[in-house]
Amino acid sequence: MNASFKRHCLLKTRDFVKESLSDAEGGHDWWHVYRVWQLSRQIARTEPVDLFVVELGALLHDIADHKFHGGDEEIGPRTAARFLDTL
Repeated sequence: MNASFKRHCLLKTRDFVKESLSDAEGGHDWWHVYRVWQLSRQIARTEPVDLFVVELGALLHDIADHKFHGGDEEIGPRTAARFLDTL
């Protein structure tokens, strides 16, 4: 996977998450995800990790949170997988 495609994926993911969480309550809104994303990037610089995977995980970590979907712990992974399949 080249750097251009990774950047494209991250930008599309950022936009998807911003849109998906536009009406979310404060603890699970875009700005929460943004802070987690930035902190994960900072931590990743000091660890032997795949930064692309870390960033995708940070961006998608609260997508369709089970607490707001009747306790369905699979809705987040399903939602993320459906989105990632579009990339």
